[in-house]
Amino acid sequence: MNKSVYIVLLTLCFYACKKETQVEAKPTTLTAFVNTFIGTDGPGNTYPGATVPFGMVQLSPDHGIPGWDRIAGYFYQDSIISGFSHTHLSGTGAGDMYDILVMPTNSRFSEKIKANNFKPFSSFSHDNETASPGYYSVMLSDFGIKAEVTATRRTGIHQYTFPKDSLSQIHIDLGYSLNWDKPTDTYFKVVDNETIEGYRMSKGWARDQRLFFVIKLSKPFKSYTLLEDNKPATSPLKGINTKLILDFDTNENEQIVLKTGLSTGSIDGAYKSIATEAPSFDFEAYKQQADSTWNQQLQKITIETDDVEKKTIFYTMLYQSMLAPTLLSDLNGDYKGANDTIMNAKNYDRYDTFSLWDTYRAAHPLHTILHPKRVSNMVNSLLAHYNETGLLPVWSMQGNETNMMIGYHAVPVIVDAYFKGIEDFDAELAFEACKASAMDQSRQIDDYMTYGYVPIDESHENWSVSKTLEYAYDDWCIAQFAKALGKTEDYTTFSKRANYWKNIYDDSSTFMRPKYKNGTFIEDFIPKDYTPYFCESNAWQYVWSVPHDIEGLVSTIGKETAFEKKLDSMFSYYPLKEDKLPIFSTGMIGQYAHGNEPSHHVAYLYNYIGKPWKTQEKVREILKTQYKNAPNGHCGNEDCGQMSSWYIFSSLGFYPVNPAQGLYSFGAPLHDKATIHLENGQSFTVSAENNSDTNKYIQSISLNGKKINQSYISHKTIMQGGELVFVMGDTPNKDDKFLMAPSSEVFN
Repeated sequence: MNKSVYIVLLTLCFYACKKETQVEAKPTTLTAFVNTFIGTDGPGNTYPGATVPFGMVQLSPDHGIPGWDRIAGYFYQDSIISGFSHTHLSGTGAGDMYDILVMPTNSRFSEKIKANNFKPFSSFSHDNETASPGYYSVMLSDFGIKAEVTATRRTGIHQYTFPKDSLSQIHIDLGYSLNWDKPTDTYFKVVDNETIEGYRMSKGWARDQRLFFVIKLSKPFKSYTLLEDNKPATSPLKGINTKLILDFDTNENEQIVLKTGLSTGSIDGAYKSIATEAPSFDFEAYKQQADSTWNQQLQKITIETDDVEKKTIFYTMLYQSMLAPTLLSDLNGDYKGANDTIMNAKNYDRYDTFSLWDTYRAAHPLHTILHPKRVSNMVNSLLAHYNETGLLPVWSMQGNETNMMIGYHAVPVIVDAYFKGIEDFDAELAFEACKASAMDQSRQIDDYMTYGYVPIDESHENWSVSKTLEYAYDDWCIAQFAKALGKTEDYTTFSKRANYWKNIYDDSSTFMRPKYKNGTFIEDFIPKDYTPYFCESNAWQYVWSVPHDIEGLVSTIGKETAFEKKLDSMFSYYPLKEDKLPIFSTGMIGQYAHGNEPSHHVAYLYNYIGKPWKTQEKVREILKTQYKNAPNGHCGNEDCGQMSSWYIFSSLGFYPVNPAQGLYSFGAPLHDKATIHLENGQSFTVSAENNSDTNKYIQSISLNGKKINQSYISHKTIMQGGELVFVMGDTPNKDDKFLMAPSSEVFN
């Protein structure tokens, strides 16, 4: 009896192990490792819906309830869905977009609630919800309707599986608005019982948004109702708060497909979007096409690890790094320009949604490695904005300048692309645009040029210290650009301006300190306080923001020992319980705030003072504690790819401390092996021998079989292909000759 039980148990264990092995070993594509729900809870502000890389469409569920947690339309803790709108922002702090809300209903449920402004809604359960790159599905439980959505670059495709009902409906709501977004002019025209065309003009974070659309249905509707301010109207209809309700008889499990072609240029452009990108009603084919598109892009980096959690986080971060910028131009090249006219992009795709204060730091440098051809289009898009307005964008979206945040950070994106050999843009025009933006008289750039720093003023968000530091960095980039183009006078001017950071450094406190116009520092200065003089940060977080002159910063603070002690304190000086932290101070390790961008390069600064093992410790700590495979897996706003790009770089083992220098500073690789498959046909492999959670310290490094003793690698080296091998161990290698830091004079 005991022997029989033993044999049975062994057999069960064998099949259990076999089943587990099959599950672990057989995701058919890399998209199987993407969890699109990461960031939909907590402060991440991501959306789980359907899009393709850098696409115009972000077709995603909306709860219909406003608030900070629902900036992207969706919050994992909520339990209702009010429809599926076609545009969303990924991981920002701005509540805008939500264009063209579509919601299926029937006779089973008609409750209305004030929380979503009395829109139709249904409860849902996460148990009946699934998502993958380019696809989202949920059971609308109150109606018994299964909703599925997918996307092409310019078209959103819905598939609704209805129960039997003579009162099945599809609501198309142009008056729907959420958070900052408000419609200003909408238009419906019912062309026939399978075709609707129109537009939705709106304002919000971006003041003049225009989206033209064409909707095609796989089944003719039997009747329809047009509403303006909830009152019956006739087609064609112009108004602000408009809605169209389509009526159907449906059989059990009958599927209706609805396709929405978009254009920011015209209704004709929307017709072409739908005719070219989604000519049939084969939903499954578009779903598979989106999955294939994503898998092709995710294949640009293949990693080898037995840790499924690490692999899921990595590929989700790689996925999220490709959600912005977003496509703005239609198939004819037409788009809504920043000068409020219809412009045309000739021989390139026009992009927008440039969250540059965030993304210049890591997202755009990552694009130069993985998507250099697309970077050319992005740079031309930045230059188009300059041609349309006379300035490069600060934070642009939907063909508008929002002027959110600070700096003129299109500059490092352009300069980085130039020095990395990104082709097909006009370098002389690019320099002209960079210089014009740096000489502008707005946003206190005039004061910056007059005083050599941005002084305190009485405005609500003066951000004087942060502006000075960000402007100085951008000026360094312009100086390098000028030097390369032989513009000696400009090189001299902007090199001088690049040193303006020194004008706000205070020896007595060893911090960057707010300064009056008369040259005196502000009184009662407490570095850990959050004040109007620092952009979403405090003095602790901004003192390190001199990425173009780390050597100068080390020397100014007081040589390597003082710098090291201050850097140590950054990670050990935790806020007190009574300290009031703003909403953006998240992911805290001491005063280090990984949830916000100014801190992102700080862990790598130990490399510059001969203490690389401390960089290795801190980078591993951040990788392990600030990202997880869960809806609240982001410690702060994902910010259009910046948070995810930090993870991609750092898990590979290097990071662009100076984003426009063309150099990447070593950290501690997370994966046993990672291979970057470059667009030029080359491959660059990063291996970590003896790698583990405890073996986080680099013992030696070799490049293409030869040992190296530097703490960085150049972009040029990566793009040539080859192999970088780290040998890892559980104790720091403290040999002061082991790893030499890059100099600010070393370039690309």
